[in-house]
Amino acid sequence: MADLKSVVAEKLPLTMGETIALAKEYGVRVVDVVLTESELRTGLDREGVLKAVMEEYAHNLKAVEIGVSGGNSFLLGTVPTQLKEMGPGTIFADVLLDKALMYTVAAEVGNHCIGVRPCAGTGDPCPYTGFLRALMDVGTDETTLAEVACLMLKVGSLFRVAKVTTGCNLEGYGAGSAAIAAATVHLKNGTPEQMEKAMVLAMSPTIGVPCTPRVLVPALCTAHVGGAILGGMYAGRLCTTVEMTVNVPFDVMFAMASLVHKESAHHIVPTVVEYMEPFFQRTAEVESLVSEEVHKADKKRIEETLEKAKEIAKKMADGSAPIIKTLGDAVVGGSSQAVGSPTNCGRIAHELLNEGEKVTEITIELYPELFARRTINVPGVLMGAVYGCSTSDYKTYEVAVERVKADGGNLVHGFDLIHI
Repeated sequence: MADLKSVVAEKLPLTMGETIALAKEYGVRVVDVVLTESELRTGLDREGVLKAVMEEYAHNLKAVEIGVSGGNSFLLGTVPTQLKEMGPGTIFADVLLDKALMYTVAAEVGNHCIGVRPCAGTGDPCPYTGFLRALMDVGTDETTLAEVACLMLKVGSLFRVAKVTTGCNLEGYGAGSAAIAAATVHLKNGTPEQMEKAMVLAMSPTIGVPCTPRVLVPALCTAHVGGAILGGMYAGRLCTTVEMTVNVPFDVMFAMASLVHKESAHHIVPTVVEYMEPFFQRTAEVESLVSEEVHKADKKRIEETLEKAKEIAKKMADGSAPIIKTLGDAVVGGSSQAVGSPTNCGRIAHELLNEGEKVTEITIELYPELFARRTINVPGVLMGAVYGCSTSDYKTYEVAVERVKADGGNLVHGFDLIHI
């Protein structure tokens, strides 16, 4: 087998999937592959890379210190300073988690005071730096600190290329979640397989998420970058603690995220701006430069938006049931949309049978996305259509396909893209 450095040299630069695959193949840590790649791309030796990467964080660590030392943000006030004064364990008893959240918010405040050096944007350096600063507090040795720093920037370097428009999905929340998951697995001495699983798991809820606050609405951003700490640490610890199936490769999740990122900016962000603009922070100095005509038009548009929001909220309330009648029947199969609704369509068909009439043929029509999820919905449709079972009948659901075959022969036909 060729030595690792030679193989890495042939593949430069590496995707995260390639990095993990090489770590598996050569029986080394993921960070070892990251460092090997960095040595080849920079000309530095390993020690030089570890030293240089910490220097990359120097300015952002300074921003964190400002954030916990009285720094005042126009969006977050002095939240991290307040948290520091209250001491460890203020929000969570887990000291590393608690400190990582505090320092991540501090990075945001520091960003509003002196700026941070951006990666995919200015959002993802906040969880990277906040997590690193928390590790310093809990006594992590210098080599491990630098290795964690390398891992997070390897992840960040890929998201920096993918992020081509607005969206926390590839920045503070998305990139941050993946990076913190990787760092957490590394700290737990996890395997490359566990790291890939954790990164995919952490990224999943971030897909398509916009920058809701648009960097102008108070407080909201901290839930995004703090969410990266929470989601990343959860995924990392979960995947190094239990056996679980995560069958999506990281490169596939990342590729999908990069494409959804563009769609989110085009289709979701305009609505976000419409409904969040009434809450944008303004300064008298800048507003003095805007004409009164524009101010009046803005005021009218904002009033209309707020009224529209009230109408939408009221419509939702009008459609709601009393809280003791809010939960529906249990839905076996894991999805009310993909299983519950098709099953109920089957039940309706069953009710349309004439008394004593037997089912002799079944045609299931599914639109392409439901067809792709046929594993979970076909059993429900069959038990609803043939036996009139409810969505909560998990016993019949488990045997529906075989039972239909046994009771009536091959009742399912036309198995192609649209029809079953």
